[in-house]
Amino acid sequence: MLEQTKKPPINMITLTLKGPEANKGQAVKALKRLGFTVLHADENENTIPWRDAFPEFSHNEVGASLAGARHKKGMTQEKLSESTGIPRRHISEMENNKRPLGKTLAQKIAGVLEVDYRVFL
Repeated sequence: MLEQTKKPPINMITLTLKGPEANKGQAVKALKRLGFTVLHADENENTIPWRDAFPEFSHNEVGASLAGARHKKGMTQEKLSESTGIPRRHISEMENNKRPLGKTLAQKIAGVLEVDYRVFL
């Protein structure tokens, strides 16, 4: 089975151009022939913050991050408990925002899940 690539197949760049307005159409046509697309300033006006798009996760960012990292690794709470020495009950409480996750525990869990510990703080 093929692994997912970590990089897009083509490295993309964004250009900002300055020049005579009379030549704008020619410049756009030339760049489109080379594979560029035109981004308009108003395209970002339709975006919303992720907390508005996914309100169910905004109240428990740390717990969602912990559960997500654990699932990504394919680990159960029990397996994570065995690997870290943290009781399974405590892991469940951290994922449900009932127990704080300090720096020491975050570092221990992050080491097993192979993520940056600051994700959990």
